[in-house]
Amino acid sequence: MAERSSKKMIIVRGAREHNLKDLSLEIPRDKLVVFTGVSGSGKSSLAFGTLYAEAQRRYLESVSPYARRLFNQMSVPEVDSIEGLPPAVALQQQRGGASTRSSVGSVTTLSNLLRMLYSRAGDYPENQSIIYAEGFSPNTPQGACTVCHGLGSFFEINEETMVPDPRLSIREGAIASWPKAWQGQNQRDILVSMGYNVDVPWKELPKHDREWILFTEDTPTVPVYPGFTPKETAKAIRDKKTPDYMGTFIGAKPYILKTFSSSQSELMKNRVRQYTISAICPLCEGKRLNKASLSVKFVGKDIAELSRLPLSALARIFNHHAGLAAKNEKQIVTQRISTDISSRLSVMLELGLGYLTLERSTPTLSPGELQRLRLATQVHSNLFGVVYVLDEPSAGLHPADTRALLNILDKLKKAGNSIFVVEHEIEVIRHADWIIDVGPGAGSDGGQIIYNGVPEGLQKATKSLTANFLFDNTPRIPVEPRKPVSKLCLSGVTRHNIKSLDIDFPLGVMTCVTGISGSGKSSLVSQVLVELVANGLGQQVEIDTDLTKDFPLVEIPLAVQGKITSGIEKISRLIVVDQKPIGRTPRSNLATYTGLFDLVRKRFASTPLARKRKYDAGRFSFNLAKGRCPHCQGEGYIMVELLFLPSVYTPCPTCEGTRYNPDTLEVTFREKTIAEVLEMTVDEAFNFFGDDPGIYRSLRLLGDVGLGYIKLGQSATALSGGEAQRIKLATELQKSQKSSALYVLDEPTTGLHPSDVEKLLIQLNHLVDSGNTVIVVEHDMQVIAQSDWIIDIGPGAGDQGGNIVYSGIAHGLTRIKGSKTAPFLKHYLASIQSAEKLV
Repeated sequence: MAERSSKKMIIVRGAREHNLKDLSLEIPRDKLVVFTGVSGSGKSSLAFGTLYAEAQRRYLESVSPYARRLFNQMSVPEVDSIEGLPPAVALQQQRGGASTRSSVGSVTTLSNLLRMLYSRAGDYPENQSIIYAEGFSPNTPQGACTVCHGLGSFFEINEETMVPDPRLSIREGAIASWPKAWQGQNQRDILVSMGYNVDVPWKELPKHDREWILFTEDTPTVPVYPGFTPKETAKAIRDKKTPDYMGTFIGAKPYILKTFSSSQSELMKNRVRQYTISAICPLCEGKRLNKASLSVKFVGKDIAELSRLPLSALARIFNHHAGLAAKNEKQIVTQRISTDISSRLSVMLELGLGYLTLERSTPTLSPGELQRLRLATQVHSNLFGVVYVLDEPSAGLHPADTRALLNILDKLKKAGNSIFVVEHEIEVIRHADWIIDVGPGAGSDGGQIIYNGVPEGLQKATKSLTANFLFDNTPRIPVEPRKPVSKLCLSGVTRHNIKSLDIDFPLGVMTCVTGISGSGKSSLVSQVLVELVANGLGQQVEIDTDLTKDFPLVEIPLAVQGKITSGIEKISRLIVVDQKPIGRTPRSNLATYTGLFDLVRKRFASTPLARKRKYDAGRFSFNLAKGRCPHCQGEGYIMVELLFLPSVYTPCPTCEGTRYNPDTLEVTFREKTIAEVLEMTVDEAFNFFGDDPGIYRSLRLLGDVGLGYIKLGQSATALSGGEAQRIKLATELQKSQKSSALYVLDEPTTGLHPSDVEKLLIQLNHLVDSGNTVIVVEHDMQVIAQSDWIIDIGPGAGDQGGNIVYSGIAHGLTRIKGSKTAPFLKHYLASIQSAEKLV
């Protein structure tokens, strides 16, 4: 039986999803199978787009049509057949939920257990009635604070916030919260029609006029005469002259509230947010619950206080109560719930998430943190015979935490499940029972099976770039670290688990800030350092829209705590290259974001036929009516609703997916239409525009950061956070590289194969060689080892972190006993030296 079981296989025939080239292969079940290959090779198309998509399709065929509508259904995969495929669970990289009411506690269901505990076994004040579990949730009418309605904070909007300079007149823009350009002018013209004086200083207007303009809920509609003076407007109204249009007034405060409730633009929301003041709710003090719910205690704490403890502290509390003898009903309830909570927490702690709190909102979690929380929940569910498909579960993980992750995956496998992992991390690949290497290149150069078998056999796969790193076949010549030219000194830095820290960042070199997950790296670099430098240079720092999607916010924006004592004069500007999307609509893409499309459209406009027809560059934009397809409005596809089946996006029948109208497509540049150019990958376009310096340079830089496989017209919404970050880096590299700039990057190797990491390092080193400073937050040993300077934060996570464990060159860190990073760096450097000796 054991031999037969070991031969159970999933048999795939004719997989053609995305760039897969009609693949047929056998994959063993009940094993840890790693899908690897360079970025864009097609491994995700095989693991998620084919195997998981087909498993989901089969499962959904067995449920009711109504239930199917509740699923986020993937499209039907392009594959001839798949045999032996069990049910599948996908754990993909994704940003936290949009709502700040969603939290670690709700994702893991721990909050439900806590509420039941407080309801049935909490310590109630004398004579207080029992509160049902939902009464301990801030998201229900029974539990929410009566003042802030369960938000914990509120935003105040008053005259001072909306009119920062009362010396200005309305015409001069006194009401700063109104929109700019035409919309703001429209409101001013409406006020003129209504007889208000828009030319005297705001402070000289009667109080009742000021209050009506700012706070009225009325929305009168009046005739508008743009460009008329107040006298001319009054005369036109008396004479009943036909107006240019009828304008509807909206008060300044209602405009802010309407923007938050209905605008789809994060830019608009962020603009009006600056005219508000956030404050902790005075009644619940930010705890979000009503007084009755907060009066119930467990271990001397109300449920909000307990939810603010790190998971590691919660584990100690519930481990203790799970082991206590139970004699009465209250003790039995306490013991049983504590046992359940304790077992769930143990998996989360093993995955390195002990620094999180239950009240932490999911929009503030990284994709890796959210995936590991969901993984912990799956482990506790004890499913059997399932295929788990994971998308780079090691993303954002320190090597010490990666080992804990592998232990969890082994537990799932031991329970009788198959584990399919899309991964670049060498440690995870090395741990696999089976490796499927997809490649050899990216995009059209990928989509083939380079190797399919046990790890040892990969060494003989000559086309495999992964093999070079897995078996240390490629020597990496160590470079002498550059010496800092100066330093940026910070003192009194306080944020989250960092308390009154004094720290120096060397300038003129590449510094890697490392430490285990939750140690405080991002708080120090991506938050405090960025904010202090931006303030010091007078630059605006973009608000992370992923943390501010709802209004009001649960989280009160943290004040900058700390100061720069010296070195800011050595920095000319700050460039933050983060993983936020480069666009929120399918119309935004790589070509439009980088400015490359402007150059391409100009080339088409310069062709003989375009000049003859007097087509300008705008004619070749799919966003403008004169060039785009009128049927799909330049989208290229039409969405077809199929009720209980997933919506189908079919190519537009008029333009056949090209986005453009026929006249525009008659213009060609080197026998290619503008639509065909957008379908080219960066590498293909690089060869096509090889003799055009402006376009050539832009494409070369995109290729240099490992993005050669991405199509020029690929939608921004289809890009990963790592891809978006590298597009931003390439865009910055296109600009004239003035020296003494500070570049800050948070985990730029996310989603990168080791061979692509080397390409990225070349570009980062180029920035430093040009006289700039680069600071990266990273766990990747390739980056750490090749950095000029290392700052190790820790030694642990949460309240065990926030300290400088080491600051200096790489080799010095290997001797620090208290560092979690040191043993892994020591092993990596030793492997490099071994590879050198073999050459």
